[in-house]
Formats: sequence, structure tokens, C-alpha cells
Amino acid sequence: MKYGVTRDYVIGLEFVTGTGDLVRVGRRTAKGVVGYDLVGLLVGSEGTLGIITEITVKLRPLRDPERTIAGYFPDLVSAGRAVTAVAAAGLTPSALELVDRTCLQAVDDWKNMGLSTEADTVLLGRIDTPGAQGDAEAALMEQVFSDSGAGFAVVSSDPQEAELLFAARRLAYPALERLGDVLTEDVCVPKSQVAPVLAEIQAIAARHDTVIANIAHAGDGNLHPLLITQPGDAAARERAQLAFHEIIDVALAAGGTVTGEHGVGLLKMDGLHAELSAPVVELHRAIKSAMDPAGILNPGKVFRAHG
Repeated sequence: MKYGVTRDYVIGLEFVTGTGDLVRVGRRTAKGVVGYDLVGLLVGSEGTLGIITEITVKLRPLRDPERTIAGYFPDLVSAGRAVTAVAAAGLTPSALELVDRTCLQAVDDWKNMGLSTEADTVLLGRIDTPGAQGDAEAALMEQVFSDSGAGFAVVSSDPQEAELLFAARRLAYPALERLGDVLTEDVCVPKSQVAPVLAEIQAIAARHDTVIANIAHAGDGNLHPLLITQPGDAAARERAQLAFHEIIDVALAAGGTVTGEHGVGLLKMDGLHAELSAPVVELHRAIKSAMDPAGILNPGKVFRAHG
């Protein structure tokens, strides 16, 4: 969460336009305002504006050694409150990840890591500030976790143990795929709204009798509710679709966005129109038409000509 998103690191692109021209956009200087920010426009455009053939990125020095802070919480909402409290304390961790009990249990059933016996929801924070200041920030995060309801919070002194915890986060998605078909959500909400939105997601799961596991890049409010159904269960799949769209509605009502990372594609076209006003949608369509007049780039996705 500390270092931004992909767009912040792409400084140049070579791409083929919808008219077949091979062009380069971007700059190598620290500043530059000649023309529109076409690099920023292309990054995240889901292949609808050009076929990217070359990417130039800027590099950062390797980070200082990180301190990992683990908080074991009795429920999902208290972990969400801790996310808001971390921000309120003025902390900017390099990572702040959330994994709920359904995910922990799935990972345990697969890899026998023993995490689900210790917590309902785990928050994993990382601080990479060097020296004594980093030590102080890590201790403050540990205290914030405890004050927010963690039954157990600790700054890990064992790098292997810390890596094991983050490995559980990385394994969550493939572990859940072993349970059934997974429909992945990707809403992003203000940090102050993480806890109430997580509570709403739990209510939606109960209302639609749908298993919803939760992982999140919690530090920047990017939530990934994962809706799980059994293959061939059409009724469950229909309930999951209803839950999927209700989560989008909840995120928008909380001042969030329908997708933080994964894009609109086909599944979230309705959400796009709910989030963006009609004039703004038309501006996007005008850009799409200018760069892809024949409609051949990822056709039918996102800002298609009509609908």
C-alpha cells in the first residue's frame, strides 16, 4: 500500500493503435506536460485502446528489511476496525493484508499450516521504515491491533515465520478454488468504510445463503470477497450472482468503486454505469472511438458503442 499502483511506475509505452499505427508515448524526465497523459490512460484500459508491445518502468531501490506485525482477531469486523485505526494512527505500512477464517481454514485443509485454530481473521502488516523509527512504528501497529480487539498481536522476530504468514495469504485463492467455483469480487472503499462494508458483506452472505470468503489489501481499502459455489448448482450460482451485485451496490454507497484492480470486463458493466454519470461515460466512449474506430480491440468490453 505504501508504494502506489502499477500506473505510478509505468513511464513509457509502445503500442499498436486500432488503426494499425505503432506509436510510443511517455517520457523519461521527472516532469513533462506536453499533451495528455496517454500512458496513464493506457494503463488499466483492459486492452480496449491499444495492443501494448513494450513497457518502460521506473525502478526503486530494494526496501530495507521489513518488520511483520500479525494480529489475530475474533471476527471480521474488528479486524476491519483495526485497518481504520492504523490509518488514524498515522501509520503507512508497506503492506496491510486481511485473511478471514474461511480462507485460513481452506489453506489449513490444503497445507496444514495450523492458522485457523488460532484466529477468526488475521491482519498482516509490514513496516519497512529503517532504524529506530521503524521499530517504533511496528510497536505502534502492534498496539493498534491490540486496542482494536486482537486477541493476540505480535511483531514477528522470525523472518521465516513472517514469510509463512504471508504465504498463507498468497495461497488463499488457490486453496479456495479447491472448494468449488470462485466468483471474485474486487471493490475498493475508503479506509474509514472497511469495517462497515465487511459487516454488510457478511449480511449479504447470510441473506443469499452464499459462502463468501474475504481476503483484502486492507490497507488501501481494496476488498476481495470470494463467492464460492459448487459446480453444477445452478440455484447457488444464481444466489451468488445476486450477492455479487449487492456487494457492488454496498461499495458504491460507501463512496467506493466497483473495481480496484481487476477491471470491468463484462461482469461489471452495470456497476460502471452506476458509478459513472452518463456524460462521463460518453467521454470514455469518445476516447474509445477515436483510438479504436473499427471497434476491434477487446470488442464488446467496457465502453462498447452502445449499452
